[in-house]
Amino acid sequence: MQLILVFIVVLSILLSSGSQVLLKYGMTSPEITAALAQENPLRLALTIVGSPAVFTGLACFALSAIVWLFVLSKLPLSTAYPFAALGIAISVVAGRFLFNEPISVIKLIGVSMIIAGLGTVSVSS
Repeated sequence: MQLILVFIVVLSILLSSGSQVLLKYGMTSPEITAALAQENPLRLALTIVGSPAVFTGLACFALSAIVWLFVLSKLPLSTAYPFAALGIAISVVAGRFLFNEPISVIKLIGVSMIIAGLGTVSVSS
């Protein structure tokens, strides 16, 4: 695989994972947490729409989809799609360090298996 294509695949995965981090950050903000507690759907919707983190997360998600479409136009699906699993590993690490989420031994084994599988698929392509 050409280096530029590897860069574009990684960019798409980072944008996708980054969007999830931003969405999580936005949805756990004090403003949205307070709106959730009030059980007022209109206030909640307005608070979510007005959240810079949620808006930026959605924008990153849209951009990642556009970049991913380019990836799919250049690589076989069986080569490109396994790289999407890398986003799972990135999200687990981000959750641990940014949101203090625990990583159990089972989760660590699962992420290790994903990375091993990705390595196997990428070597065989």
